[in-house]
Amino acid sequence: MQARPSPVHATTPAQPQDAGAGTKAIAPARDRLQSRALTASVTLALAVGLAHLEHALWRPNRLSPWPLLLSLCFALVVWRLRAATAAASALGGLICLLLATRATPALTENEPLPHGLSPALLPLVVLFLLTFAATRYKRRLKEAGGLAEPRSGRRASQIAANLGAAGLCAAAGFYPGALAALAEATADTLSSEIGQALGGPTWLLTTLRSVPPGTDGGISLPGTAAGLLGAGLVILAGIPGLESPRQAVVLFAAGAAGLLFDSLLGATLERRGLLGNDLVNGSSTLFSALLAGWLLR
Repeated sequence: MQARPSPVHATTPAQPQDAGAGTKAIAPARDRLQSRALTASVTLALAVGLAHLEHALWRPNRLSPWPLLLSLCFALVVWRLRAATAAASALGGLICLLLATRATPALTENEPLPHGLSPALLPLVVLFLLTFAATRYKRRLKEAGGLAEPRSGRRASQIAANLGAAGLCAAAGFYPGALAALAEATADTLSSEIGQALGGPTWLLTTLRSVPPGTDGGISLPGTAAGLLGAGLVILAGIPGLESPRQAVVLFAAGAAGLLFDSLLGATLERRGLLGNDLVNGSSTLFSALLAGWLLR
Protein backbone atom coordinates (compact mmCIF):
# COMPACT_ATOMS: atom_id res chain seq x y z
CA MET A 1 0.00 0.00 0.00
CA GLN A 2 2.83 2.36 0.86
CA ALA A 3 5.28 1.66 -1.95
CA ARG A 4 3.47 2.31 -5.23
CA PRO A 5 5.93 4.97 -6.52
CA SER A 6 9.26 3.64 -7.75
CA PRO A 7 12.20 5.17 -5.87
CA VAL A 8 13.97 7.88 -7.86
CA HIS A 9 17.53 7.42 -6.67
CA ALA A 10 17.73 4.07 -4.90
CA THR A 11 20.91 2.48 -6.21
CA THR A 12 21.99 -0.05 -3.57
CA PRO A 13 19.45 -2.80 -2.92
CA ALA A 14 18.94 -3.62 0.74
CA GLN A 15 18.65 -7.10 2.12
CA PRO A 16 15.12 -8.39 1.44
CA GLN A 17 14.12 -8.56 5.10
CA ASP A 18 15.34 -5.00 5.70
CA ALA A 19 13.89 -3.39 2.59
CA GLY A 20 12.10 -0.19 3.43
CA ALA A 21 11.48 3.33 2.26
CA GLY A 22 13.60 4.38 -0.69
CA THR A 23 15.02 0.91 -1.41
CA LYS A 24 14.09 -2.04 -3.58
CA ALA A 25 14.51 -5.58 -2.32
CA ILE A 26 14.15 -7.05 -5.80
CA ALA A 27 17.17 -7.27 -8.09
CA PRO A 28 16.98 -4.53 -10.77
CA ALA A 29 17.30 -7.05 -13.63
CA ARG A 30 14.41 -9.15 -12.29
CA ASP A 31 12.33 -6.03 -11.69
CA ARG A 32 12.85 -4.86 -15.28
CA LEU A 33 12.06 -8.31 -16.66
CA GLN A 34 8.81 -8.52 -14.69
CA SER A 35 7.76 -5.02 -15.73
CA ARG A 36 8.48 -5.67 -19.41
CA ALA A 37 6.65 -8.99 -19.34
CA LEU A 38 3.64 -7.37 -17.67
CA THR A 39 3.57 -4.51 -20.19
CA ALA A 40 3.90 -6.85 -23.17
CA SER A 41 1.22 -9.28 -22.00
CA VAL A 42 -1.27 -6.54 -21.09
CA THR A 43 -0.66 -4.67 -24.36
CA LEU A 44 -1.15 -7.86 -26.38
CA ALA A 45 -4.38 -8.71 -24.56
CA LEU A 46 -5.69 -5.17 -25.02
CA ALA A 47 -4.83 -5.28 -28.72
CA VAL A 48 -7.00 -8.37 -29.04
CA GLY A 49 -9.80 -6.46 -27.33
CA LEU A 50 -9.24 -3.55 -29.69
CA ALA A 51 -9.71 -5.88 -32.66
CA HIS A 52 -13.29 -6.46 -31.50
CA LEU A 53 -14.17 -2.80 -31.13
CA GLU A 54 -16.13 -2.89 -34.38
CA HIS A 55 -18.98 -4.25 -32.24
CA ALA A 56 -19.12 -0.91 -30.45
CA LEU A 57 -17.78 1.58 -32.94
CA TRP A 58 -17.99 0.69 -36.59
CA ARG A 59 -21.44 -0.77 -37.08
CA PRO A 60 -23.77 1.67 -38.84
CA ASN A 61 -26.20 2.01 -35.94
CA ARG A 62 -23.37 2.87 -33.52
CA LEU A 63 -20.96 4.92 -35.55
CA SER A 64 -19.65 7.66 -33.25
CA PRO A 65 -16.38 9.61 -33.29
CA TRP A 66 -16.58 10.56 -29.61
CA PRO A 67 -14.87 7.55 -28.00
CA LEU A 68 -11.84 7.80 -30.28
CA LEU A 69 -11.60 11.60 -30.02
CA LEU A 70 -11.91 11.62 -26.24
CA SER A 71 -9.36 8.83 -25.89
CA LEU A 72 -6.87 10.75 -28.04
CA CYS A 73 -7.47 13.90 -26.00
CA PHE A 74 -7.04 11.95 -22.77
CA ALA A 75 -3.68 10.56 -23.92
CA LEU A 76 -2.48 13.99 -25.06
CA VAL A 77 -3.51 15.70 -21.82
CA VAL A 78 -1.79 13.04 -19.71
CA TRP A 79 1.39 13.39 -21.77
CA ARG A 80 1.37 17.22 -21.82
CA LEU A 81 0.94 17.34 -18.04
CA ARG A 82 3.89 14.96 -17.72
CA ALA A 83 1.73 12.59 -15.76
CA ALA A 84 3.08 9.77 -17.96
CA THR A 85 5.67 9.18 -20.65
CA ALA A 86 4.69 9.16 -24.32
CA ALA A 87 4.49 5.35 -24.44
CA ALA A 88 2.55 5.22 -21.18
CA SER A 89 0.13 7.90 -22.42
CA ALA A 90 -0.50 5.92 -25.62
CA LEU A 91 -1.24 2.78 -23.59
CA GLY A 92 -3.53 4.82 -21.34
CA GLY A 93 -5.35 6.13 -24.40
CA LEU A 94 -5.95 2.58 -25.62
CA ILE A 95 -7.33 1.58 -22.23
CA CYS A 96 -9.49 4.71 -22.22
CA LEU A 97 -10.92 3.72 -25.61
CA LEU A 98 -11.81 0.25 -24.34
CA LEU A 99 -13.36 1.63 -21.17
CA ALA A 100 -15.33 4.22 -23.13
CA THR A 101 -16.86 1.68 -25.50
CA ARG A 102 -16.82 -1.82 -24.08
CA ALA A 103 -17.16 -1.66 -20.29
CA THR A 104 -20.92 -1.40 -19.95
CA PRO A 105 -23.88 -3.68 -19.31
CA ALA A 106 -25.78 -1.62 -21.93
CA LEU A 107 -23.56 -2.88 -24.75
CA THR A 108 -26.00 -5.07 -26.66
CA GLU A 109 -26.84 -5.66 -30.27
CA ASN A 110 -30.01 -3.60 -30.09
CA GLU A 111 -29.19 -0.83 -27.61
CA PRO A 112 -26.55 1.65 -28.76
CA LEU A 113 -24.55 3.56 -26.17
CA PRO A 114 -25.44 7.25 -25.66
CA HIS A 115 -22.99 9.08 -27.94
CA GLY A 116 -21.09 5.77 -28.09
CA LEU A 117 -19.74 6.31 -24.54
CA SER A 118 -19.70 3.94 -21.59
CA PRO A 119 -20.36 5.06 -17.99
CA ALA A 120 -16.83 3.76 -17.21
CA LEU A 121 -15.32 6.90 -18.71
CA LEU A 122 -16.20 9.16 -15.75
CA PRO A 123 -14.57 6.86 -13.13
CA LEU A 124 -11.39 6.90 -15.24
CA VAL A 125 -11.41 10.71 -15.25
CA VAL A 126 -11.95 10.76 -11.47
CA LEU A 127 -9.05 8.32 -11.04
CA PHE A 128 -6.76 10.53 -13.11
CA LEU A 129 -7.67 13.75 -11.29
CA LEU A 130 -7.27 12.23 -7.84
CA THR A 131 -3.99 10.43 -8.55
CA PHE A 132 -2.54 13.43 -10.40
CA ALA A 133 -3.25 15.68 -7.43
CA ALA A 134 -2.01 13.14 -4.88
CA THR A 135 1.23 12.52 -6.78
CA ARG A 136 2.04 16.23 -6.71
CA TYR A 137 0.97 16.78 -3.11
CA LYS A 138 4.13 17.68 -1.11
CA ARG A 139 6.21 16.48 -4.04
CA ARG A 140 9.45 18.09 -2.85
CA LEU A 141 9.16 16.34 0.50
CA LYS A 142 8.66 12.98 -1.22
CA GLU A 143 11.55 13.67 -3.58
CA ALA A 144 13.83 14.36 -0.63
CA GLY A 145 13.01 10.91 0.71
CA GLY A 146 13.41 9.20 -2.67
CA LEU A 147 9.71 8.32 -2.78
CA ALA A 148 8.39 10.57 -5.55
CA GLU A 149 7.50 9.60 -9.09
CA PRO A 150 10.03 10.74 -11.74
CA ARG A 151 9.14 14.14 -13.19
CA SER A 152 8.88 12.50 -16.62
CA GLY A 153 5.72 10.76 -15.35
CA ARG A 154 4.64 7.16 -14.98
CA ARG A 155 6.14 4.49 -17.21
CA ALA A 156 4.18 2.19 -19.51
CA SER A 157 4.66 -0.69 -17.06
CA GLN A 158 2.99 1.37 -14.33
CA ILE A 159 0.02 2.13 -16.57
CA ALA A 160 -0.24 -1.56 -17.44
CA ALA A 161 -0.13 -2.43 -13.73
CA ASN A 162 -2.63 0.19 -12.58
CA LEU A 163 -5.10 0.18 -15.48
CA GLY A 164 -4.45 -3.08 -17.31
CA ALA A 165 -7.00 -5.14 -15.34
CA ALA A 166 -9.68 -2.50 -15.92
CA GLY A 167 -8.88 -2.49 -19.64
CA LEU A 168 -9.10 -6.27 -19.82
CA CYS A 169 -12.45 -6.26 -18.02
CA ALA A 170 -13.63 -3.59 -20.45
CA ALA A 171 -12.56 -5.70 -23.42
CA ALA A 172 -14.60 -8.55 -21.96
CA GLY A 173 -17.61 -6.27 -21.44
CA PHE A 174 -17.45 -6.76 -17.65
CA TYR A 175 -18.25 -3.31 -16.30
CA PRO A 176 -18.31 -4.17 -12.55
CA GLY A 177 -14.85 -5.73 -12.76
CA ALA A 178 -13.47 -2.69 -14.54
CA LEU A 179 -14.97 -0.38 -11.92
CA ALA A 180 -13.57 -2.44 -9.03
CA ALA A 181 -10.12 -2.42 -10.63
CA LEU A 182 -10.23 1.36 -11.11
CA ALA A 183 -11.31 1.79 -7.48
CA GLU A 184 -8.40 -0.33 -6.23
CA ALA A 185 -5.86 1.50 -8.40
CA THR A 186 -7.11 4.84 -7.07
CA ALA A 187 -7.12 3.64 -3.47
CA ASP A 188 -3.60 2.23 -3.70
CA THR A 189 -2.09 5.32 -5.31
CA LEU A 190 -3.78 7.71 -2.89
CA SER A 191 -2.86 5.63 0.17
CA SER A 192 0.78 5.58 -0.91
CA GLU A 193 1.09 9.21 -1.98
CA ILE A 194 -0.86 10.74 0.91
CA GLY A 195 0.62 8.37 3.49
CA GLN A 196 4.16 9.20 2.39
CA ALA A 197 3.46 12.93 2.25
CA LEU A 198 1.86 13.16 5.70
CA GLY A 199 4.17 10.67 7.40
CA GLY A 200 3.19 9.68 10.91
CA PRO A 201 2.96 6.19 12.42
CA THR A 202 3.21 3.43 9.81
CA TRP A 203 2.89 -0.28 10.54
CA LEU A 204 3.84 -3.36 8.57
CA LEU A 205 0.62 -5.20 7.74
CA THR A 206 1.88 -8.69 8.63
CA THR A 207 3.53 -7.87 11.96
CA LEU A 208 2.03 -4.49 12.92
CA ARG A 209 5.50 -3.29 13.93
CA SER A 210 6.44 0.32 13.25
CA VAL A 211 8.23 0.97 9.94
CA PRO A 212 9.26 4.14 8.04
CA PRO A 213 6.67 5.68 5.68
CA GLY A 214 7.12 4.27 2.18
CA THR A 215 8.03 0.78 3.36
CA ASP A 216 6.68 -2.06 1.22
CA GLY A 217 3.59 -3.42 2.95
CA GLY A 218 3.33 -0.49 5.35
CA ILE A 219 -0.03 1.01 6.25
CA SER A 220 -0.95 4.28 7.96
CA LEU A 221 -4.24 5.76 9.08
CA PRO A 222 -4.09 8.90 6.87
CA GLY A 223 -2.99 6.89 3.83
CA THR A 224 -5.64 4.20 4.29
CA ALA A 225 -8.37 6.79 4.87
CA ALA A 226 -7.34 8.68 1.72
CA GLY A 227 -7.28 5.45 -0.27
CA LEU A 228 -10.74 4.37 0.84
CA LEU A 229 -12.14 7.84 0.14
CA GLY A 230 -10.67 7.74 -3.37
CA ALA A 231 -12.12 4.29 -4.01
CA GLY A 232 -15.52 5.50 -2.86
CA LEU A 233 -15.44 8.49 -5.20
CA VAL A 234 -14.58 6.27 -8.16
CA ILE A 235 -17.45 3.91 -7.32
CA LEU A 236 -19.85 6.85 -6.98
CA ALA A 237 -18.79 8.10 -10.41
CA GLY A 238 -19.55 4.69 -11.88
CA ILE A 239 -22.98 4.16 -10.29
CA PRO A 240 -24.92 5.07 -13.50
CA GLY A 241 -23.66 1.82 -15.05
CA LEU A 242 -24.66 -0.41 -12.12
CA GLU A 243 -27.90 -2.26 -11.63
CA SER A 244 -28.42 -1.46 -7.94
CA PRO A 245 -26.86 0.32 -4.92
CA ARG A 246 -25.94 -3.14 -3.58
CA GLN A 247 -23.55 -3.58 -6.48
CA ALA A 248 -21.83 -0.31 -5.56
CA VAL A 249 -21.26 -1.56 -1.99
CA VAL A 250 -19.92 -4.88 -3.26
CA LEU A 251 -17.51 -3.19 -5.68
CA PHE A 252 -16.28 -0.81 -2.98
CA ALA A 253 -15.59 -3.83 -0.77
CA ALA A 254 -13.70 -5.49 -3.63
CA GLY A 255 -11.59 -2.38 -4.12
CA ALA A 256 -10.84 -2.15 -0.39
CA ALA A 257 -9.91 -5.83 -0.29
CA GLY A 258 -7.53 -5.26 -3.19
CA LEU A 259 -5.89 -2.46 -1.23
CA LEU A 260 -5.18 -4.85 1.64
CA PHE A 261 -4.04 -7.54 -0.81
CA ASP A 262 -1.52 -5.08 -2.23
CA SER A 263 -0.10 -4.43 1.23
CA LEU A 264 0.03 -8.15 1.95
CA LEU A 265 2.02 -8.79 -1.23
CA GLY A 266 4.25 -5.82 -0.41
CA ALA A 267 4.93 -7.07 3.12
CA THR A 268 5.76 -10.59 1.95
CA LEU A 269 6.77 -11.29 -1.65
CA GLU A 270 7.93 -7.77 -2.50
CA ARG A 271 10.04 -7.37 0.65
CA ARG A 272 11.68 -10.72 -0.10
CA GLY A 273 12.65 -9.60 -3.58
CA LEU A 274 10.36 -12.01 -5.42
CA LEU A 275 7.95 -9.47 -6.94
CA GLY A 276 8.51 -5.95 -8.19
CA ASN A 277 6.15 -3.07 -7.50
CA ASP A 278 4.55 -3.18 -10.95
CA LEU A 279 3.64 -6.84 -10.63
CA VAL A 280 2.31 -6.28 -7.11
CA ASN A 281 0.09 -3.43 -8.32
CA GLY A 282 -1.11 -5.38 -11.35
CA SER A 283 -1.93 -8.40 -9.20
CA SER A 284 -3.91 -6.24 -6.77
CA THR A 285 -6.11 -4.62 -9.42
CA LEU A 286 -6.73 -8.03 -11.00
CA PHE A 287 -7.57 -9.44 -7.56
CA SER A 288 -10.22 -6.75 -7.05
CA ALA A 289 -11.75 -7.40 -10.48
CA LEU A 290 -11.88 -11.17 -9.92
CA LEU A 291 -13.27 -10.73 -6.40
CA ALA A 292 -15.99 -8.45 -7.77
CA GLY A 293 -16.95 -11.12 -10.29
CA TRP A 294 -17.08 -13.80 -7.61
CA LEU A 295 -19.15 -11.66 -5.23
CA LEU A 296 -21.63 -10.76 -7.97
CA ARG A 297 -22.09 -14.28 -9.33
